[in-house]
Amino acid sequence: MDRTDLLKKLMFLLAGAACLSPWIEPPAALFLGIVLSQVMGHPYEKQNNKATGLLLKISVVGLGFGMNAFEAAKAGKQGILFTVASISLTLIAGLIAGSLMHVNKKTSVLISSGTAICGGSAIAAVAPVIGAKENEISVSLATVFILNSVALILFPMIGTWLHLSQSQFGLWAAIAIHDTSSVVGAAHKFGAEALQIATTVKLERALWIIPVSFIMALAFKSSKNKVKIPWFILFFVIAMMANTFFPFLHSADQIIVILAKRGLTLTLFLIGAGLTREALKTVSFRPMLLGVFLWALISVSSLFVIVHSIL
Repeated sequence: MDRTDLLKKLMFLLAGAACLSPWIEPPAALFLGIVLSQVMGHPYEKQNNKATGLLLKISVVGLGFGMNAFEAAKAGKQGILFTVASISLTLIAGLIAGSLMHVNKKTSVLISSGTAICGGSAIAAVAPVIGAKENEISVSLATVFILNSVALILFPMIGTWLHLSQSQFGLWAAIAIHDTSSVVGAAHKFGAEALQIATTVKLERALWIIPVSFIMALAFKSSKNKVKIPWFILFFVIAMMANTFFPFLHSADQIIVILAKRGLTLTLFLIGAGLTREALKTVSFRPMLLGVFLWALISVSSLFVIVHSIL
């Protein structure tokens, strides 16, 4: 290993460590990761995806120790019909628009699934069951991650400008922002109540990976791969139950929640670092246009319904 590589690794690790401090906000961590990746490259690119996925799951479970099961159930019930309608609308619109834009069918399915459910996690789950190729997965992931990064910064600004309530913003973020990490980051910036609602509704939404994957497996009969079940959501529920029914754990729970929030900030840094020059080069005009169209559709339509309802 030469001195240049060693210096890059050291700078990357120091930047990651800085994201664990309380002075780095989620949007700043994402931006820092993008800048470092573009300027000096990613010294740990091969390990990035696995580390990001694991850290996200652990951090989300940690957030469960700061939530009340009864309040979360109320939030989940509030968003269930909205979730079903928005997922169905996005998937159908994505397939139709993808066909009209002449986007590869499997790429359309991946971008639509990522937008409808939970970003990169949905793409990773659906890709094997439809037999997607590596370039189709890369294009879809890059498209969703770019828009996801924009949403993390843009949504809290729009929510403040429109004077959305905590519950309105939490529900909107869960419906319209792609990845769980950015949903939590945006909601955390907006407020504690928004964070609880957004996390609960988004994880409820993530469970739709299972039926959507089964449907896609039937539609693409050539695939023999098993559907991946997001088991970490079960641990999130267990953590939430522990916080609700065992009050003597509250002092420890508060520490866990603080660590979980810093973990999510570090997750966003890694996501930003994952947007390397090579990843950005994979994104072509038509898939990006499809991604922007679907994101605009779900963002605007869900915001309209939320603002003009009693939610």
